[in-house]
Amino acid sequence: MSLLPGTLFVLLEGLAAPSRFGSLDGPPSSAEQRSHASSGLVAILTITATAALYPQYMTSSVTALGLCYALLTAGSLVLLERAITSIKDDKYAGGGGFVSANGSFSRRDSVSQAQDNVSGFCLRDFSGAAALACLLGSFWFEKFYTSKRIVYEPGLRGEVEDDWKYSFFLWALFGLFGIAATVVMNFSMLAMIPSYGAFRLGLVALGAPLLARLSISHSFTQIWFSLVCIATGTLLFHDLTISSPAQQLTFGTRRRMRARHLVILVTIVSLIGLTLTHLRHPFSHSSGGNGKIFPPPRATPEKPLDPLPVGTTSSHPIDILINQNDEQFAQLVERQSKTLEEAVAEYRRRYGMHPPPHFDRWFEFAKRKGVVLVDEFDMIYHSLLPFWALSPATIRARVKEALGFSNNLIALRIRDGQPVKINGGQEWQRKATMGMMKSFVDLLPDMDLAFNIHDEPRVIVPHDQLSRMIEIAKTERLPAALAVSEPKNSFSPNPGDLGRGNRADDVKTTRFNVFAHQQTWTHSRMSCSPNSPARYFDESISDNYTAYALGELGFVYNHTAFSDICNSPSLRHTYGFFERPNAFNIVHDLIPIFSQSKISSFQDILYPSPWYWFGKVEYDESKEYAWEQKNNSLWWRGSTTGGFSRDGGWRRQHRQHIVKMLNALDHAKVLTNKAGTDSSAGDWHVKSVPRQEYADIIDVHFSHVGQCDEGDCDAQKEFFEIVKPSDQQDAWQWKHLLDMDGNAFSGRFYAFLQSKSLVYKMAVFQEWHMEWLRPWTHYVPLSLKGDEWLETVRYFSGEEKGKTQGQRIAQEGREWAGKVLRNEDFEAWFYRLLLEYARVIDDNRETIGYGGP
Repeated sequence: MSLLPGTLFVLLEGLAAPSRFGSLDGPPSSAEQRSHASSGLVAILTITATAALYPQYMTSSVTALGLCYALLTAGSLVLLERAITSIKDDKYAGGGGFVSANGSFSRRDSVSQAQDNVSGFCLRDFSGAAALACLLGSFWFEKFYTSKRIVYEPGLRGEVEDDWKYSFFLWALFGLFGIAATVVMNFSMLAMIPSYGAFRLGLVALGAPLLARLSISHSFTQIWFSLVCIATGTLLFHDLTISSPAQQLTFGTRRRMRARHLVILVTIVSLIGLTLTHLRHPFSHSSGGNGKIFPPPRATPEKPLDPLPVGTTSSHPIDILINQNDEQFAQLVERQSKTLEEAVAEYRRRYGMHPPPHFDRWFEFAKRKGVVLVDEFDMIYHSLLPFWALSPATIRARVKEALGFSNNLIALRIRDGQPVKINGGQEWQRKATMGMMKSFVDLLPDMDLAFNIHDEPRVIVPHDQLSRMIEIAKTERLPAALAVSEPKNSFSPNPGDLGRGNRADDVKTTRFNVFAHQQTWTHSRMSCSPNSPARYFDESISDNYTAYALGELGFVYNHTAFSDICNSPSLRHTYGFFERPNAFNIVHDLIPIFSQSKISSFQDILYPSPWYWFGKVEYDESKEYAWEQKNNSLWWRGSTTGGFSRDGGWRRQHRQHIVKMLNALDHAKVLTNKAGTDSSAGDWHVKSVPRQEYADIIDVHFSHVGQCDEGDCDAQKEFFEIVKPSDQQDAWQWKHLLDMDGNAFSGRFYAFLQSKSLVYKMAVFQEWHMEWLRPWTHYVPLSLKGDEWLETVRYFSGEEKGKTQGQRIAQEGREWAGKVLRNEDFEAWFYRLLLEYARVIDDNRETIGYGGP
């Protein structure tokens, strides 16, 4: 739409037509009106409108559609204006003839008649060609005609939880509404042309998207360039209105010239400022609320919930995913705040409130410790958001209640900047937890903290209650906090109900319920939306593969959506935690329990695991091998953890499923390049092959059987090939290392990333680092379904391009782990978390915060 006025101007300047810019009802000639039109102002209008309306994600298809729209619309308006002008000229001519001086009757010149008629003929032919082109384009690109389409529906992406039949019904209604709106718009434009003319109608039409864009997102850049664009359009509109000397005198030539010069000067200064800003921050922050980077548009699946089609056979899906994630990760790193002022502004933009008190001290701490990603803490925001619906006193009382009963929690009480009491759990975990906060504990206010000692998460709140809490937090509590223009940069004193912290109050009852060694799916899905696949009443519903899987083999393009159990009801029968977890001690009320990892549906507050900080699994570089010396196969050794097996339950657990499938004797699907290895252009197609053809690139076995009844243990020893246990440092002999969940998160992941090997990870459990590590850039994500496993290993171990990419990912993952997985990074993340938590439990939380430097 921003190109429409400029396109109209070019067409009208290039065509000899009456009444190019002005009204068709008045007497001014085209030459008079063109004398008032300024090509410079039109150029400024186009530039400022483009800057104001430029989309967050621009693709070649969007650019092509925009240019086509501008050309077709401008051409249609110009031809329609010419046709209407011809009709009016015929009317003014009084029948088309005149009487000469000698009294004879003469008809209009035949050439003039031909020129009058040509507008109607051109309009007819142009309209017919445009209609036919749009019709063919719709049939070619829309999903009802072909599966190889370019259509993209945002409702099919990411974390959509609505019922799919309902969603498609809504999209059909939206389509019908769009058709009706387009018809009304076109008839309105047709009615306005006689009064305004084509060019001025283009100016009016440009205002609609400007106002619509500002109603959706209103950054400073958008508001500023919209104002400049409106000012420029107003000047042009006035210029086109002025036609007589009296009007020129009324409006004032000098005033118009000064206004014109001022607009030009403001535009130049604005463009210089925008250029300097982009040179400093090449990739500006998105206008979204959570800062997430989404994948670019792709084709929609043939059936609801199916994986997204790749859309091309010329590139391997893994190559596409690597390039996409590398680019997005580079943008993520580049746009991090460089100064405290930028960090505060970014915080307010993302979360709609002021940073917590002493945010300046945290920022200085993070910079001093060399933290790279100083803005990426969305997980903390989402974890603590529901607690804003509870009063601070209620939160503190629930912590005291949980710590007063034997609930398998570590109790840590901080008073006057020092831990006065810590008890529960194993000694190493208490020491590691204290070690992580040693460098900043003196900066924290008084608080009681409850740490989970189990691998499994503890808090699951029903969806209706959780969604209501989030709504209250977003619509009432956070806006109230942001409304305070000068928040107090300090925490409130001890509220009194915390006490001195030297002892715990005895509690005789507990809200926690114990379900060890029982199936847990029904409880674990309670916080999912009722319209999500996990909560669907018909248990035969498919997983929402659209949210995370790409192509027929299902390569993971969205690891967050893959780990969201609300998308995947099949986990009930394929993941050990839902079969029979080793421990399951849960509460359905919102209580702040800090856990090292969790299932997506749980409301535990994640924090960096003391397991990593304490170095429980170390990487010994002296036992490392060069990439060329490593075995070119996928390696894993481990035990049958993940859940307790009884009555054949191991057949429904994830580790057994993975080991079984990778060593199966059946067929698997891979991608073959029919273009040949020598061809620069690819032609990738799915092919079924016996798994044993690739047995040499798979070295995945159990080395221990446990967590099972005697009969189930014996059955697994008979079914699987159990090999001798390996030392952790032996893993570095292999190029490809598999990492997967056990009872919870895998404690080997960081050591694997520090090595020179390529890490493949299957993880449903979520950890604190999800925003700090990028799949396909630092590691290779795997699904649990497993259709893509063999092809992924084959690509990185067999394809020349895949070998190069695999070594590069291994190297980049190793280098990045050395930057963001240090103990200093754990401490900075933990410090930020406890500052945010301290505000949530402060009685004056809506009036405290960091207002800025």
